[in-house]
Amino acid sequence: MVNASSHYLRITEAQVKSSLDPKLVVTALEDGFRRQYQQTVIAPARSHFNVPGSVFLTMPCFDSSIPALGMKLVSIGRRTRQTEHVQADFVLFHPEDRRMLAVIEANYLTDLRTAAVSTIATKLLARSNSRSLGVFGTGRQAEAHIVVLARLLNFQIVRCCGSEPSKSQHFAERMHSKYGINVEPAVPDECARNSDVICTCTTSVTPVFGASAISPGTHLNLIGTFQANAQEVEVDTIRQSRLFVETFEGALSEAGDIIVPLASGTITSDHIVADLHQLLSGQKQGRRARDEITIFKSVGYAYEDLIIANLVYKMYSRKKTAASKA
Repeated sequence: MVNASSHYLRITEAQVKSSLDPKLVVTALEDGFRRQYQQTVIAPARSHFNVPGSVFLTMPCFDSSIPALGMKLVSIGRRTRQTEHVQADFVLFHPEDRRMLAVIEANYLTDLRTAAVSTIATKLLARSNSRSLGVFGTGRQAEAHIVVLARLLNFQIVRCCGSEPSKSQHFAERMHSKYGINVEPAVPDECARNSDVICTCTTSVTPVFGASAISPGTHLNLIGTFQANAQEVEVDTIRQSRLFVETFEGALSEAGDIIVPLASGTITSDHIVADLHQLLSGQKQGRRARDEITIFKSVGYAYEDLIIANLVYKMYSRKKTAASKA
């Protein structure tokens, strides 16, 4: 019988934050999606099941090229003293002998990797002179998107829109006090109409603004929902746009913003121009004209979590080793 070591690292949210730099995360994800990752990655579809009072998700992934093996575990339910509304942890294993290497608290990891993917899409699809950012939502993802996109892409004007004006105001004040970022609260159509780039980071299952509010040349990142019946934007918004996705599999199985207009015949699958790999590798063209409306739809992909969890593990391990030698 093999007596494998039971020791593994426990990496907290604070330690994840101290290990990750947004620019480094963007670069790691760009490198990962640019290569032919489909040839080396095994990532079964995300599983969903209900447990009393919450929904439980599992997102396993293996990449032989890194090499790395792991699984993100997510529960969504009521907030408690010990847990948030969404609670995520990543378990990283040794890819050869299956030893557990680390358990990583993964709420911030999820926030950052999602905002980093939106940053990549914005770099590829938005107009180069985009200066105004509009974010729908007032939760963790909205916060991460403002911090990462505003700082890495140098937006001069940032607007936010929550489900209620009071939430928008409170969120704007918090972003300024916490990060020093000036954020203007706005109502839905105003936020959409006056933003060069829009990020929808909501839990809404119905559209959060009208299709007529979108100005020509706008780029949209739709990241808030991953249910087949949920829509953050109107069908006409999808129809009039040039549409891109994180992965085809995820978009066609979990993205209500795409599944609903497909089912109604408003669009066909050919309306999806490219996935993130095809964009980054130069196989497909992104924006073709200044007045084009572009949309990037993401639902989250286990491969992204594996890349960043492995990065956290390596960086934290180096820090721990260096500290022990000091």
